[in-house]
Amino acid sequence: MSDSETEFHKIGDAIDNAVRSQMFGKKCYKINNKAFVCLFQDVMVFKLPPPHHQDAISLEGAKLFDPSGKGRPMKEWVQLGMEHQAHWGDFARTACAYVTQS
Repeated sequence: MSDSETEFHKIGDAIDNAVRSQMFGKKCYKINNKAFVCLFQDVMVFKLPPPHHQDAISLEGAKLFDPSGKGRPMKEWVQLGMEHQAHWGDFARTACAYVTQS
């Protein structure tokens, strides 16, 4: 298991009622059957509301999640690499709260 996958599961397993699942064939966590975070090519991806979305996308190397690679990003989803691992837990909890409210 890679370092990013280990951290992904550590964070996801620590969130109450979060369930391991799959999204686009990638590992994710869901709450109330709604995905809020996934692991994609060793980066963590978060579904974020404003202003947290702007905070995440402004980090160096962050980008919108485009799982197809065909230039059709999912506008609410931001992917962050291991260089921003210190922020992963906070963004995961924010993403969880966001999908719980919607």
